[in-house]
Amino acid sequence: MSTINPASAATDAPARKADPCVMVIFGASGDLTKRKLIPALLNLAVAKLLPEQFAIIGYSSNDLTSEAFRVLLTEEISKFASCPITPEMWDWFLKRIYYIKGDFQNPEGYKTLKQQIAAVEKTHNISGNHFYYLAVAPRFFGEVVRQLGAAGLVEEGKDHWARVIIEKPFGRDLDSAKVLNREIKLILEERQIYRIDHYLGKETVQNIMIFRFGNGIFEPIWNRRYIDHVQITAAETVGVEQRGGYYETSGALRDMVPNHLFQLVSLTAMEPPTSFKADDVRDEQSKALHAIQIPPPEDVLNMAVRGQYGEGQIGDEHLASYRTEPDVAPDSSTETFAALKLRIDNWRWADVPFYLRTGKRLHKRTTEIAIQFKRAPFHLFRDTPVEKLETNRLVIYIQPEEGLSLRFGAKIPGPILHMGGVEMKFNYEDYFGRTPSTGYERLIYDCMVGDATLFQRADMVEAGWSVITPILDVWKALPPRSFPNYASGSWGPREADDLLARDGRSWRKIE
Repeated sequence: MSTINPASAATDAPARKADPCVMVIFGASGDLTKRKLIPALLNLAVAKLLPEQFAIIGYSSNDLTSEAFRVLLTEEISKFASCPITPEMWDWFLKRIYYIKGDFQNPEGYKTLKQQIAAVEKTHNISGNHFYYLAVAPRFFGEVVRQLGAAGLVEEGKDHWARVIIEKPFGRDLDSAKVLNREIKLILEERQIYRIDHYLGKETVQNIMIFRFGNGIFEPIWNRRYIDHVQITAAETVGVEQRGGYYETSGALRDMVPNHLFQLVSLTAMEPPTSFKADDVRDEQSKALHAIQIPPPEDVLNMAVRGQYGEGQIGDEHLASYRTEPDVAPDSSTETFAALKLRIDNWRWADVPFYLRTGKRLHKRTTEIAIQFKRAPFHLFRDTPVEKLETNRLVIYIQPEEGLSLRFGAKIPGPILHMGGVEMKFNYEDYFGRTPSTGYERLIYDCMVGDATLFQRADMVEAGWSVITPILDVWKALPPRSFPNYASGSWGPREADDLLARDGRSWRKIE
């Protein structure tokens, strides 16, 4: 195994601290704040990337005071922090945390918020920079932005900025995404809008561009001449748990594909950008997404598969079916699994299928991108004991393990010519050590410094929904007849295997 060159690593310029600012979290009493946002901010503080002039204001309808909110966070932080917390560090945070009870639709709450921001800026010597994190139900996205605009809370100047982070899902289909884009762009400039996808906060996802464009051996073979197909898997072992009410209105396709999986598709398929500036990178991602062939209705049933988990067993644990989960209809037709075959209609990827699958209650929790290369010609080995040649495969592991593996063939030692498969594997933690992370650190930091590279742009969102909406329309018109159609703890319905088998391929076996 190769090793890191510490001398070369030490030449990297240290990252600058984020700008002094106030962070306002709408929906601050929800799980996201205590589970992800506050732990991510702690990690940024440990990395010395947070400014001294920083404060957090929570805004929610729950009846809390600033003191009660601090007590609540103090009780919970030890469960979710991914780094050691000293009393001094937590005291530093508590002095910068405030709370306002307010309704998302009532202008009076925003007037109170404006006053609180002014007071906090004075207390902590912050010069007018603020950003707003919308950890709220999607139906409030447009309303919160409209109210912020009406209250004068998103105005920018030469020496201060205002930005808004919007959680997924951004729309339910193409039409609703277009409407939401129009609504928020009446108030905000595109440069102020940060549509977040926490998958892009993961180190391996960010490393896809470095891997492709920073190494001379991979980019020349990253095309249809050498690659047979691409598989992207995002599998979860958990069911819907307490999110049945939300999931019934969403389903696996809406919940995962237009955001998480299409981001992975775009980074895998994009052309080299002219620079790492935000719009240069997103221009190429957008082109890749726009090149995905939009399926005509008559093709949907041949390129898209849906499934719903039934009862199953993992070890000694009996797992219930989706239809018996809390807040789920007993005859629900909501899919908990989706698999797609996509074609990208451009010069690099013509005739190279991209197979995507995602689901709940699957055999193993994993997210990965598998690049399957074409088989080498066999004629040289005709008169040898070698019966077949294995294909080369590159796997990019995203979660829970982060790393890369490359499979290739090698001669097995001995007097007779036999080939065996060799797997070279790189694991981030083994090489670089473990860095405390929630997946949100980089995204929050990038918003604070004004780097939108890892956030979706309006045209990217709409390009994704333009592919997904025809599938949703056909699935709505033709309800499934066979649900539930896969056992909990399996790898999904048989139809997902058939999707690849028709092309003479199969899903990578994930142990």
